[in-house]
Amino acid sequence: MSSQIPVAFAIKFRDDFIMLSQQRGSRLRALVRTDPDYLQGKAGYFERIGATSMRKRTSRHSDTPRMDTPHSRRRVTLDDFEWADLIDPQDLARMMANPQNRYVMNAMWAAGRQMDDTIIAAARGSAYSMDEDDAATAVPLPSAQKVAVGSTGLTLAKLLSTKEILDAAEVDAEEPRFIATAAKQVTNLLNTTEVKSSDYNTVKALAEGKIDTFLGFKFTRSERLIAASTTRYCLAWAQSGIGLAIGEEIVTDIGPRRDKGNSTQVYLRMSIGATRIEDAKVVEIACLES
Repeated sequence: MSSQIPVAFAIKFRDDFIMLSQQRGSRLRALVRTDPDYLQGKAGYFERIGATSMRKRTSRHSDTPRMDTPHSRRRVTLDDFEWADLIDPQDLARMMANPQNRYVMNAMWAAGRQMDDTIIAAARGSAYSMDEDDAATAVPLPSAQKVAVGSTGLTLAKLLSTKEILDAAEVDAEEPRFIATAAKQVTNLLNTTEVKSSDYNTVKALAEGKIDTFLGFKFTRSERLIAASTTRYCLAWAQSGIGLAIGEEIVTDIGPRRDKGNSTQVYLRMSIGATRIEDAKVVEIACLES
């Protein structure tokens, strides 16, 4: 065989692309209050009504009492996000497959993760209450809504404390409740004697290697929860306690870029914002993670 034959060998590209491991879109969007097409401007509000009390009638024909219903609002501000990448015509000539669809998928997954990051930041950060003059006051998550890290990861005691905080605030027990944890906290729970017991959880959840529902909370896993040093800040909330406002849903556009040598551009954008609507419905659970 001629020694020159290898010159004719062609580099073979696969006719498909393997997507590397990543969170595929949003895990939290469906677990919070979501208002699509909520905002027309840069900012808007979630309107709130507070509790009132009755007044005892002490005499006949007395004046009808007037109870001023307390109104308040939380501001939510939109942020605009974009994603784009290019596919050169020359690249397509050298590949057996067009990566365009995979680029769109990759962008959609990135948008979903950005939604989760926005929700997590709003849950733990300062919310903004507005007065009658439309002046904003920053409201951090109250210390009473935080379960201290102590020297443990996620434990049954911390879950019970979280439930007690919500129950003591009269958060409706019929409203869906959620807890977001990272992988380490799931391991903490699976190694807890009480959770292993059939009296506390279902055998199926353990057999599948995950905790699903426990103490009235639906569990979801997120590695995007904030971690600082050896502490992971998990979150528990009632669904209406956090609001996600959609100013513009995810928009995709695919077309040639004349200024980039007719490269095909995959473009995606969205406008979203989030806020903590009610402090009493959100609990931060600090967990040792080392």
